[in-house]
Amino acid sequence: QPIQSVAFSPDGHTLATGGLDASVRLWDVSDPARPAPRGEPLTGPIGVTPSVAFSQDGNTLAIGSNESVRLWDVSDPTRPTLLTQPVTDAVLSVASSPDGRRRILATGVLDGSVRLWDVSDPTRPTPLGQPLTGYIGAIVSVAFSPDGHTLATGGHDGSVRLWDVSDPTRPTPLGQPLTGYIGAVMSVAFSPDGHTLATGSTGQSVRLWNVSDPARPAPLGKPLTGHTGAVRSVAFSPDGRILATGSYDQSIRLWMMNVEHDIKQICGATRNTLTTSEWRHYVGNDVPFNPPCG
Repeated sequence: QPIQSVAFSPDGHTLATGGLDASVRLWDVSDPARPAPRGEPLTGPIGVTPSVAFSQDGNTLAIGSNESVRLWDVSDPTRPTLLTQPVTDAVLSVASSPDGRRRILATGVLDGSVRLWDVSDPTRPTPLGQPLTGYIGAIVSVAFSPDGHTLATGGHDGSVRLWDVSDPTRPTPLGQPLTGYIGAVMSVAFSPDGHTLATGSTGQSVRLWNVSDPARPAPLGKPLTGHTGAVRSVAFSPDGRILATGSYDQSIRLWMMNVEHDIKQICGATRNTLTTSEWRHYVGNDVPFNPPCG
């Protein structure tokens, strides 16, 4: 069955995958060349199209589906145990705050709202404040900034909103909604430094935003094109230099985020003589050849 969502544990040793077969599987990826299943698949009342997210300590896995969101204890990945009964209705996306001081879960809901939960006690999730509203249609994607103070939400109505969640009991909108998309915003992701937001949509393109000041986001360059299907997922590399995008066209594309820096590195490696073939090897075919070394 197709895989709808994936998430690494914070230590990078466990991978969770959610499929359209209404199951979530855990994998030991300590040796990424030899991934191995850990325990039995998580099934039962999970529902189709699950979204998955690990807590900051890696001991809890949140699973959102078209039926509910449930929390599982995965401290022993070979024996996961269900911690909670359903805490809300149809959930299309989940995200855990990376702020280790707080255990906050965000859920994007089919009814067009976003809800924040205190999961300090994962057996008793507690709602925080009022639901975030303003969308027409479902919330398809949610993501926290690296410091946990800003939440990005992407909707079926083709807009992205930023929220100040430094006080999760009183979240407030930041700036104006980011618009101009064709179709639903399927995925949102912050760069590791929190300054860039990447968004993927059913319009087959990826858009980048400067969110150094999240109250005044600004577009970065032109949309990244090349996919022939909806862009379902976007993710930055840990150093922020590469953006990976996954699409329903069954392809994954890698994009360099700091081209000028990389070209300087390449020129140094090639002793300032960069041929067309070397350009294609280091830079790829998406950027036209332009002799940069001199």
